[in-house]
Amino acid sequence: MKTVFFDVDTQIDFMLPAGALYVPGAEAILPAIARLNRWAAAHAIPVISTTDAHAEDDPEFAQWPPHCVAGTAGQHKPAGTLLDKRAVVASVTGEYPIEDAQQIILETPALDCFTNPNLTGLIEKLDAGRCVVYGVVTEICVRLAALGLLRTGRQVELVTDATKALSEDAAARALDEIVRAGGRLTTVDQILSHHRDTET
Repeated sequence: MKTVFFDVDTQIDFMLPAGALYVPGAEAILPAIARLNRWAAAHAIPVISTTDAHAEDDPEFAQWPPHCVAGTAGQHKPAGTLLDKRAVVASVTGEYPIEDAQQIILETPALDCFTNPNLTGLIEKLDAGRCVVYGVVTEICVRLAALGLLRTGRQVELVTDATKALSEDAAARALDEIVRAGGRLTTVDQILSHHRDTET
């Protein structure tokens, strides 16, 4: 079973205090995100990094303050979360060269990463059977990613110490929903240990 890591929305506008829609305390999980992404690269595991990419007048800004406007500094990922060999998959249907990429930057126009019409085909092309999910925020975009992947029939493991929530109560409900849908909760150390065990 092939594994794919899903690094959800770990962008400057969410992760750092100067960001436009900063998630309090999110910078604390950056070392865990970097560790997972680097581990994946070292073990030839593809990383799909979802990234909000909004227009300046995006309708979502009626609900949330403007954030992650395409091309702005805040829309980018912190350097520590980036891998050397990257490919960008825009939210326009098409064929994108991903063959040599360690990290696929999946641009998304809305909260649910499956609003990028290329995602379903991408995970099929990668032959993903097991998806390891982490990022921000637990109860919104991470939840939608995990549940969406479960609906495609993939095995989903959510890394609890590499996610950050806005509301701990809402996050607890989201995690319960994911588990009830067939997902599994895990930690960074367990993920890396699991991969070592499968190699021996």
